[in-house]
Amino acid sequence: MILYSDAMKYIITLLLFWGICANGQNTKAEKDSTKSVELEEVVITAAIKKKIETEMKMAVSVDEFLASSEDISFIKRGAYAWEPLLNNMSTERSTITIDGMHIFGACTDKMDPVTSYIETNNISEIDIKSGQEGSLHGATVAGSIDLKRKSTPFNLYKKWSGSYQTGFELNNKQFFNLGNVSYSSDKFVADASISFREAGNYSDGNNKEVNHSQYNKFNTSIGLAYKTSTLSSVRVEAIFDQANDVGFPALPMDLWLSRALITSASYKQLFEEGLFKVWDTKVYFNAIEHYMDDTTRPENLVHMDMPGWSTTYGLVSKATLKNERFFSEIQLNAYNNLSIAEMRMYPQDRSERTMFAYSWPSVTTTVAGISMNNTWELSERSQLNFGGSLTINYNHSKYVEFNWIFHPGTPQEKTRILPSLNTSYQLDINNFNFSIGTGYGHRAPSVSEGYGYYIYNSFDRYDYIGNPNLKNEISYEGHASAGFKNEKASVQAKVNYFYIKNYIIGRVLSMGSPMNYQSVGVKGYTSLDHSTLFNFSLNTSYTLFDDLHWKGSLTYARGKDENEKNLPFIRPLSYQTSLNYNYERFGFQTSVNGDIEQINYSPEYGEDQTPSYTIWNLSVDYTFYIKNKKTVLQLGAENVLNEYYSTYADWGNIPRMGRNIFTSLKFNL
Repeated sequence: MILYSDAMKYIITLLLFWGICANGQNTKAEKDSTKSVELEEVVITAAIKKKIETEMKMAVSVDEFLASSEDISFIKRGAYAWEPLLNNMSTERSTITIDGMHIFGACTDKMDPVTSYIETNNISEIDIKSGQEGSLHGATVAGSIDLKRKSTPFNLYKKWSGSYQTGFELNNKQFFNLGNVSYSSDKFVADASISFREAGNYSDGNNKEVNHSQYNKFNTSIGLAYKTSTLSSVRVEAIFDQANDVGFPALPMDLWLSRALITSASYKQLFEEGLFKVWDTKVYFNAIEHYMDDTTRPENLVHMDMPGWSTTYGLVSKATLKNERFFSEIQLNAYNNLSIAEMRMYPQDRSERTMFAYSWPSVTTTVAGISMNNTWELSERSQLNFGGSLTINYNHSKYVEFNWIFHPGTPQEKTRILPSLNTSYQLDINNFNFSIGTGYGHRAPSVSEGYGYYIYNSFDRYDYIGNPNLKNEISYEGHASAGFKNEKASVQAKVNYFYIKNYIIGRVLSMGSPMNYQSVGVKGYTSLDHSTLFNFSLNTSYTLFDDLHWKGSLTYARGKDENEKNLPFIRPLSYQTSLNYNYERFGFQTSVNGDIEQINYSPEYGEDQTPSYTIWNLSVDYTFYIKNKKTVLQLGAENVLNEYYSTYADWGNIPRMGRNIFTSLKFNL
């Protein structure tokens, strides 16, 4: 049973009432019934929105696509379900949503980030916002990543569309099928997708098989929309995702089954006159189950099962306002999440159980907040962006006695207030653009940081203990950018700096002994006085000829704690350069990317020095038509020179994939 205080009940009820009442406002919807109005919201935002398409490789996963952003890097524990790091910060410090819906993984080892529960063929774009500019979806430090689902607009004439893509990758013998179809008319829209990926173990640059790197993934989704009037519509959506037999070579356990059901129902109302332009309200529910398993690891002396469950229901209600030079988004967020994770140890005779504990002791998190982003066009050349949020975060631990072992007298409930503010100024002068901004925000500890109990970290080989009494992390940030663009060339430089008070990280405890036989000790989550984080990126492009284009990028980051020691998982100087050439129906792409040597590593958190590496990739595609339907055939190779390498963010220094030849065929229906 999910419990929370009367105060939180009142807040949730008030927000639900507000969302429902706002949608019931009178509008001038009773117009000429023959008038066609497409329900498409015009989004005006300074955020970077990246469409789901790449030049080097058509059939990318969500992880591979996100990796093309200079703002995002990854921790890799295998070939599947990478953990995205926004601004070189762990997922606890960022907000990752699907269409604004909050979803939380069910694995204490982060083997199932939100990005693993969706596929590229059922999302249209990914909205990445840095720092407090991402607070529209809730309290954050690093920023937000919102994966937006495909939503076909209504059409005056009946129309079918879709695509099918299949292909094969040689290194890990991956076979995939991705299909989607849409139907639209003046009153009804249907979107559906299905995908399947199956891969075996991959081989590294020394042609050695990396055991436990296989995976199987199935994903399907459906969305149905009905126009209730010329200016309003309802929509219901669902995603089902299942992964089986997923290996994680960097961990002592694999994944037997991960399953997610993500559902929502929404109502959208447009307004022809007045300040309000759009009101969109959504209620949602998602349930995730995750079962770790080590039966395929005979080297483990003690067998363990670690199942986990995460259930979330919530509300997102957003209003869009516009008046001449002023644009505003106001959003209400309310959700309730229950996270449970168990730990069961067995002797060699698995018919007997020797130990049971909750690694997440049935923790309920109830959140309610209001946020706002505003844009004021001061002139044709300049604009001011400002916004903020106020969030109430409530936690309740059902089995608080697990926390009492290390933190006697810890209260069963904890309520936190999480404010946020941000502002920025943008200026365009001829071919030049400039921006400068600042932000301030709080975040609450995650379930693991606050209530985790003996969560084993195989990277530094410590068991981790949560602390419910941790203070809010408080972030002060500054950011700036400058760029130039003309018909042939573009240059864009960005920099941001974070000063984070009460930075949450694990430190060795003097009490307690490790529970996992592989552990070397016990760490407890604690708050440093502060930490600092600096990020820099430079992106350039140049059109050599009409059909020959060059792009290049550099990124650099530096993170330090209160004692000027290195923070873990901070990306070294990295680079990428690519050429794209088009000739008639052919497209040729080649790229080189790599990292320099990682010298600013953190031995205290299990890191070691990683050497530099350089990877060469290339691909060619051919476009042709079958009955006026566009078809694209692609053939390419990644890591052409078969280099053996491991990066700073590869858990336990697992090697990356060696040479991989891939092919893909895509039909537009």
